[in-house]
Amino acid sequence: MRPDGKSKKNEVGEANVVMHAATGGESESTLVKIPQPTIERMSAYLQCVRNLRLDGVVTASSSQIAEGTGINAAQFRKDLSYFGEFGTPGLGYDVAELEAHLSRIMGLDARHDVLLVGAGNLGSALLHYSGFPQRGFHIVAAFDSDSEKVGTSINGTRIHHIDELARMNATLNAQVGVVAVTRAGAQEVVDKLVAAGVQAILNFAPVSILVRPGIVVRHVDLTSQMEVLSYYLRAK
Repeated sequence: MRPDGKSKKNEVGEANVVMHAATGGESESTLVKIPQPTIERMSAYLQCVRNLRLDGVVTASSSQIAEGTGINAAQFRKDLSYFGEFGTPGLGYDVAELEAHLSRIMGLDARHDVLLVGAGNLGSALLHYSGFPQRGFHIVAAFDSDSEKVGTSINGTRIHHIDELARMNATLNAQVGVVAVTRAGAQEVVDKLVAAGVQAILNFAPVSILVRPGIVVRHVDLTSQMEVLSYYLRAK
């Protein structure tokens, strides 16, 4: 912990996450510590189940879901057990019902408004990506410090000056922020987002950032992923 109260420990992956887990599929909930790897696998399960539904599958077994995710069936059942009892022994899982349960577990049964900072090439690509609104994530405002970008629009979203972020979010009340700026400017942007009330941050800048306890951060470093691919190519 730094003197200013910021810590890297709130970056997702370094600690278990406390969530409200539904019991028995009911709306009543209890506090349960969910291991971070389980949460990440839940996203994979949801994508698999969604694809099964789109393919017209009505009922699926844990083995089918294991095959679709590359995660063994026993692990799938164990992960689901954190959130209650699902499926019928010998019959499997109703795909539409399981998709609804997984979506609710992941918080996707509600709309999430998003602030994007950085209207360069990456930011522009994110503003054009249709997958976000399809999953309930709506970029409601975008920001940049470049005077040539401020005042323009990308795919219908107006670009505002970064200094307007706090004032605008006092009305928008977005809780998710996306950082698509350079390494040098990332920490300052994150500080502005947190000060404006953002609780969860997706960081595309290739640098670790510090946040106060209670803020969730996910890092997406595309270059690092390419370096991992390079390793495996060399190892062949």
